[in-house]
Amino acid sequence: MSTRSSRDVLARGMRVLGQAIRTEPRLFTIGVAGSSLFGILVIANAYVVGAVIGRVVVPAFSSGSASTGALALIAAVFLGLSVLRVATIFGRRLGAGYMQFRLQARYRRAVTRRYLSLPPSWHQQHATGTLLSNANSDVEAAFVPIAPLPFAVGTIVMIFAAVIALFVTDWVLALVGVVLFPALFALNTFYARLMSPRQIRAQQMRAKVSAVAHESFDGALVVKTMGREEDESRRFRVFVDELRDSLISVGRLRGLFDPLMDSLPSLGTLAVLLLGAWRLQQGAVTVAEVVTVAFLFTVLAFPVRAIGWVLGELPRSVAGWERVQAVLAADGDLAYGPATAPGPGPATLRFEHVDFAYGDGPLVLHDVSFTVPAGKTVALVGATGSGKSTIAALAVRLVDPGAGRVTLDGTPLPELSEPALTSASALVPQLPFVFDDTVRGNITLEREGLDDEAAWAALRDAQADGFVAKLPEGLDTPVGERGTSLSGGQRQRITLARALAGRPRLLVLDDATSAVDPRVEAAILASLRGGDASASILVVAYRRATIALADEVVYLEQGKVVATGTHAELLAAHAGYAELVTAYEKAESERVEA
Repeated sequence: MSTRSSRDVLARGMRVLGQAIRTEPRLFTIGVAGSSLFGILVIANAYVVGAVIGRVVVPAFSSGSASTGALALIAAVFLGLSVLRVATIFGRRLGAGYMQFRLQARYRRAVTRRYLSLPPSWHQQHATGTLLSNANSDVEAAFVPIAPLPFAVGTIVMIFAAVIALFVTDWVLALVGVVLFPALFALNTFYARLMSPRQIRAQQMRAKVSAVAHESFDGALVVKTMGREEDESRRFRVFVDELRDSLISVGRLRGLFDPLMDSLPSLGTLAVLLLGAWRLQQGAVTVAEVVTVAFLFTVLAFPVRAIGWVLGELPRSVAGWERVQAVLAADGDLAYGPATAPGPGPATLRFEHVDFAYGDGPLVLHDVSFTVPAGKTVALVGATGSGKSTIAALAVRLVDPGAGRVTLDGTPLPELSEPALTSASALVPQLPFVFDDTVRGNITLEREGLDDEAAWAALRDAQADGFVAKLPEGLDTPVGERGTSLSGGQRQRITLARALAGRPRLLVLDDATSAVDPRVEAAILASLRGGDASASILVVAYRRATIALADEVVYLEQGKVVATGTHAELLAAHAGYAELVTAYEKAESERVEA
């Protein structure tokens, strides 16, 4: 890394520290105050040691005896200084520790809130493992220098006080400090420049290992069923080895730096003793003053290293901070309006000349127009890739169209407030997601007003009350991570009940009943079309029985609506539709027979 880029990292690191201080000024002040008082006490302790040696120990050797009162006074002074130093260390660590952990908690919450506010299109462009790294190790790395920061600031105060004390004691001995202290700062700066690229690389590899590990664990079933354990382990090993090498490089440089930091104060102590002996012969200083200065250089070694710890961690801090800021500054938010959705009763959904493309890619929907009338069921039918799931996402405003508009009861979706939209509509996606919670927790999601009665009503509408009642603890039964204790059809019905519990006026089912028995699916749709769960329904459908239950069918080809009508009408009038539905029916019968 060039000198310029190293200085840039140092400047950016200082800005990160400045932001941290502005965020938690009180805790920073407590930490710095404790550290500064500790530094003053270190200097005071050096003078006490010098005075004891010069005025008590040396005379005692000359006279062969020591005053009991003097020894008691010395013990009391050392004890008092020790108590005060313990108090200052406690204050320093309390301020630094609280500051670091509060900042990490604050930014973990901020990153998580940002994740939840960003649209699905943004999440699709970022690996889950990387996002986990942003919220965990990157936030942690951003504030690693906070722990030694108050100590480092207090050390700077201590060094300035020490220089003043040295000049007050003897200007010749002070010259050792004038040479030594800049040398320590120069060594720390040089260390930070060398460490910068190593820390940045290590932080990048932490994120990469996290991403690869998450992908491997998430796809464990595929890996094992395909017999790819060895290949996946080999792929993971490559990144782990790179992370290992990066961390070894960091450790190797730190291992070289620490002895150098220890040796400089030791050289300073040696220089003080040599110059002090010469000045002592000249009568310019006393034994107490020489001992004071020598002891001062001896105890400075550890505090000064705190500066190196801060500078050494700045590159990692910058890398983590910038990765966190990339999340917090991400755009693509969906703006909401002030409008409230009319109600109660089923809603009317309308697509008006809608175009849509993912990013800069080609259009996946072209001039799509159709209506889901209030209280009616409309089935979306089309081959894979025809745009059905995209329409489902647009219907509940997970994304916005590039052209045209989608309205709910005549109000464009962007004009609705977020609470109005989420209470009026619900999406049950293709892949059911079940939280590692109880059945009750998965259905109610702790939403206000959803009690056990509402949960059982939603389960009945989803044809799930029967199997839930047979579970060991009923609604209180834990379902495991991603619902591992449930079958695929049971997971689908739990997620459907979750959507129904909120009594949406528009229900969008994106192939949400594909894993259940056709007779159960028919019962679910019949239940949804009447009774307490009555709502307008837009369903992505494949089975002929499901399609036949719809009031109207919208047939898609390559992102375009090519025909609408009842199932019977389209079978008779559109050969492509009839061929597709027949193919679905044949594939379904073969699956059942198998």
